[in-house]
Amino acid sequence: SFCCHRSSSKCLSQKLSCLVPGVQSRFERDLTDVFALQDEVTVAVVSAIQPKLLEIEIGLSARRPSENLTAYDFYLRAVQQYYLTTCEGLDEAIRLAHRALELDPRFGLVAALAGHCHMRNVIWGHAIDPQFDRKEAVRFLRLALSVDDGDSETLALVSMISAYMVGDCESEIEMADRAIALNPNSYRAWTCRGQVYRIAGLPEEAVRSFERAIRLSPVDPRLPITFVAMGMAFIELRRFDEAIVAGNKCRRQNASYSTAYRCLASAFAHLGRDAEAREAATLLLQLDPAFTISALIARGGHSNAKLLIEGLRKAGLPE
Repeated sequence: SFCCHRSSSKCLSQKLSCLVPGVQSRFERDLTDVFALQDEVTVAVVSAIQPKLLEIEIGLSARRPSENLTAYDFYLRAVQQYYLTTCEGLDEAIRLAHRALELDPRFGLVAALAGHCHMRNVIWGHAIDPQFDRKEAVRFLRLALSVDDGDSETLALVSMISAYMVGDCESEIEMADRAIALNPNSYRAWTCRGQVYRIAGLPEEAVRSFERAIRLSPVDPRLPITFVAMGMAFIELRRFDEAIVAGNKCRRQNASYSTAYRCLASAFAHLGRDAEAREAATLLLQLDPAFTISALIARGGHSNAKLLIEGLRKAGLPE
């Protein structure tokens, strides 16, 4: 029910406004016939919601990812490989994305996905030729924007690629915020926004974005990456215990994701828990034997991660 008979009409109006933003109607009258009033409220709510739903449906119809169903199938298969977060998975995702783009050169989302895979090759140390992957990431970024700069998922991926590969914080924040405005219920948009704000040196806003993403999709297959990104933001906020919790959540869901051990090694080292820091560092080197701190910095995205880097040094990882 909206309000009991003792409630004021002001209370009812406030509740209606909260439930349906944009409904400005007020019902300033005695609640002598609450059922008649509820009918009026129903009409007001429906009249406000129905045009918005129609607008959304028209938008979704116009924004189908691709008219070519085979191209869309290649995209879906690329996404499956992308979720594996392995070197082999990224290579296969790139191959499938190329197939999709051959069939539909204006498929902006698949171009953004390909760019994101090349970016991951760089930042995860998978790239045989980092400069090639870096250039390809930026090329696909520009292609995605040139063909579709009004899609939330595309903008989200592009903002994150740019944050790592380009480093124009103002532009990247603007794109990430626009992705949220286009779809405030997108897990991807909120996680990419979190990454963009973290890389820009705004960890508090990054944490809020990651928390929102997790609430939206609490069993998402991409959660391990979100947890560890939030952990790194916690480190820059000196919330080391929370960083450890986030790093362990990532490790439990994906024990082969080396970034989790970077987060844990740094956070443990800052807390003076040296044995645990060294253990995390050892596990990191087992997964990424060529890891060095200087190589990590060169990959991009760590100009505002001073405490993370400091903790890695304290943990004894090679310079």
